[in-house]
Amino acid sequence: MSWLGRFLRSTIGQKFVMALSGLMLVGFVIAHMVGNLQIFIPDGGEALNNYAALLQGNKSLLWVARMGLIGAIGAHIWSAVKLTVSARSARPVRYKKRSWFDEHYAVRTMRVGGLILLAFIIYHLLHFTIGAAHSDVRGCEMIDEVFTCYAYQNVIAGFQGTLGFAIGVFYCVAQIFLGLHLTHGIWSMTRTLGQGNPRFDGVARKAAMGTGVLITVGNCSIPLAVMFGLVG
Repeated sequence: MSWLGRFLRSTIGQKFVMALSGLMLVGFVIAHMVGNLQIFIPDGGEALNNYAALLQGNKSLLWVARMGLIGAIGAHIWSAVKLTVSARSARPVRYKKRSWFDEHYAVRTMRVGGLILLAFIIYHLLHFTIGAAHSDVRGCEMIDEVFTCYAYQNVIAGFQGTLGFAIGVFYCVAQIFLGLHLTHGIWSMTRTLGQGNPRFDGVARKAAMGTGVLITVGNCSIPLAVMFGLVG
């Protein structure tokens, strides 16, 4: 067995894969959120549509990014499953006393939240990327030799009406779980990647919580703004 195989079979290796793939996904989530927040620029959606056209107009780069994201998600899920199985095999009988953080936050929220986020990702792709979950989604097209996208109009249509309101609630619930997932995940990632100094543990926890809250609020603000008529 090669050194890479031995490394990936080890708990340390699996934690490293989870941390590295998580870091890639956090970077994408932040960049994706910043791009989407352009919906609040008071220009009738021009900035958001131009941003979408920039992304959709570079098909090769876009597919490389998509394949990288799929790989990161796959690696994250694989490492999570392997670590869960290893933990249960090593400790078939649960400890009688566990901290609130370990028992309620890390275990229940991370695993259940991970499944909810996976469902959200699939629906989000069907909703806006593929357009299979919403009949009003418009794709990009060439108009007078200008590549034009309708991201702003799609977001507005996607969260309006009774169905849109329900979808918006689902999006916000998913973002709350994403924030919780990131809060624990980022803190764990700092420890896995070498920041285990107790002096900085409090700083790492606060930074992780701040990132989780920021992303939750930022992502939830978009459907909420549409649902309550603040944009569109």
